[in-house]
Order: sequence, then C-alpha cells, then structure tokens
Amino acid sequence: MSGASPVSHPLCARLYAKQANGAESRGLADQRRAMLDGLAGSVVEIGAGNGLNFGHYPPSVTSVQAFEPDRYLRRLAVEAAAETTLSISVGDAPAEDLPVEDASVDAAVASLVLCSVRDLARAVGELHRVLRPGGELRFNEHVVSDRRVWRVLQRAADATVWPIVSGGCHLGRDTGAALADGGFEIVQVRRFGFRVSALDPAKSHLLGTARRV
Repeated sequence: MSGASPVSHPLCARLYAKQANGAESRGLADQRRAMLDGLAGSVVEIGAGNGLNFGHYPPSVTSVQAFEPDRYLRRLAVEAAAETTLSISVGDAPAEDLPVEDASVDAAVASLVLCSVRDLARAVGELHRVLRPGGELRFNEHVVSDRRVWRVLQRAADATVWPIVSGGCHLGRDTGAALADGGFEIVQVRRFGFRVSALDPAKSHLLGTARRV
C-alpha cells in the first residue's frame, strides 16, 4: 500500500452495510445489474464495500480484483466472494494506491465509492493507470446536484460536518468532470435521484460507462 494510512470508519461501515442491504429492494440491486451488464474479461473493483456487486457480475467476467480498505466491510466482502462461482479476490488497498500493474485489466468498477475517497483526482488516475487502452469503467456514483441551491448546500455541508459524520462522504463532488479530466470519455450515462434510506438525503446519481482514452 506504499505507506498509505489505514482507512477505518467502524460505525459508518456498519451503518453503510445495513443501509446498503436494505436499499437493494428499493432499486439498488437493479442499478448494480445495469452497471455490470455485458461486462467481460478481467476487472478491478475499488471500494467494494460489503461485496453486493459480486452476485451481479456476468459469467463473461473471468476474474475480479476487488479492494476494500475498511476491515469490517472487507470481511463481509470476502464472505460475499465465497458465495459466488466467479474468481474474486478481495484485497486491502485504497482507491488512490492500487497494487495492480499498469494497463493490466479489461474493465474497472466504481460503485458508491468516489464520493468518499480522500483524493478524487488520484483515485481516477489509478483507475486510468490500471485499465488497458480502450478499457471500460462502469460507475454508479452520487454527484453534485444540477440545481444551484442544492449545490450551495451540498458544498457547505462538505466543508463542515458531513464528511465527519458520514465516513468521509462528500455530497457535492463533480465526479463526471473528474472522470473527463482524468482521461476518460463518458460514452453512456443516466442521471437519476436516489436515496439509500429514509435517513439519507436524496442525491443525484450518475450511472454509466466511460472509456479509457
């Protein structure tokens, strides 16, 4: 991990796992299926959480290198990987420092993680580095609102209390722009509103495909 500091949010990790499991029936499982549909070859998944994507990978995926830096969520991800028939390894690494060779995988997956990485540009750079030229990035991320008032409120929350109480999450990140700035061409995207639970503020999501250029 090249000396990267540990990532640990014990309370938030447990709350996330509980909320994510509950949100599957409210549409999150459908989002995962749509995100991963048609994926093939070798895959890197960052911020794998409790491994809820694993059951939605199609048989055309030959291997998955999944990484989750939080110890509690990583244990759940290992258990989820064992329940699939795919070749899935679960490692300990942050998105900003992946132990993966340059241009070595066919596809990458980022699902509900880029909001909370410590360095968004560096995480996007790592995804670009490990993907082969022309490789796909599949993503489902909540992003900055397209409404001005909400953007102001989101960024005020991000500058104060929200990252502290939510395990590093940021409400107002312009992830689409970060992908474009990081060498990706967004080839397909859908914007929609979604909330993980009744306690979670409604957020704008981007679900789509980007290509490494």
